[in-house]
Amino acid sequence: MSYAFATERLAACEWHVTEHRGEVADLPAAVATMLTEPVTLWLPPSWQGPYTRARAAAWIEERDAEGPVLLVVDRETRSPVGLVLLFEEPDDDGIDVRLGYLLAEEAWGRGLGSELLGGIVAWCRGRPEVRSIVGGVARENTASIRLLERHGFGTDAAAEADGEIVYRLRLLS
Repeated sequence: MSYAFATERLAACEWHVTEHRGEVADLPAAVATMLTEPVTLWLPPSWQGPYTRARAAAWIEERDAEGPVLLVVDRETRSPVGLVLLFEEPDDDGIDVRLGYLLAEEAWGRGLGSELLGGIVAWCRGRPEVRSIVGGVARENTASIRLLERHGFGTDAAAEADGEIVYRLRLLS
């Protein structure tokens, strides 16, 4: 399975592929630069706080053990601007894709979050086995809540837990 998609301004592919292509020379440094305290504010507590290159390398190793992670780059500048974390939950009826995403601070306020989420939704719609896309968001993260709602996600009260609202976009009935 190839985990990659592009939008008008963004390209996303598995983060280690970008290393091999020479697009990102130092993945831990790029991740440490993106994971600033404002960016990690709404992420799990163990992910919050300042990142050094060493902490980012350990974080990358932990994420690699969980599932595919896509590095999002600005197509014009080729600079990293975000990450997409994917967790596929298959069963006999299809796949639910659990989604996490973040944008670097310098990418905020340019409409890139909406473009990124639209690209993810389009990529999932192109995979006939994907039944739904699921994303959790902290109740206080109103920007992400509005973004999910604008892209057609609705709340999934049955899946809510610990101060997190779970949103789901159903692609298959």
